[in-house]
Amino acid sequence: MKAVMIIYNQAHTERIEYVLDKLGISGYTLWENVQGRGSKTGVPHLGSHTWPEINKSLLTIVEDDLVDNLLDKVRKIDSISDEVGIRAFVWDVLKSV
Repeated sequence: MKAVMIIYNQAHTERIEYVLDKLGISGYTLWENVQGRGSKTGVPHLGSHTWPEINKSLLTIVEDDLVDNLLDKVRKIDSISDEVGIRAFVWDVLKSV
């Protein structure tokens, strides 16, 4: 199993929900109002007057065979509107309860 964390501009919310539904991924944990600054462009998303955009972060645990398909969908979202921002990271899940 793999843990996949997707950090994305809130503007991508509907796209992410669609992708999860399409892939049959029903379980996840969501953090809203996530602030940060990406390493690619360095544009802050701080929810402030100066930097008004804000991110969300989602963590899901999926079977290994879903990871590449999920990452492909994230990559497509990023290619459509790369200025908005989305990233995904994958870790091994060694044990769970």
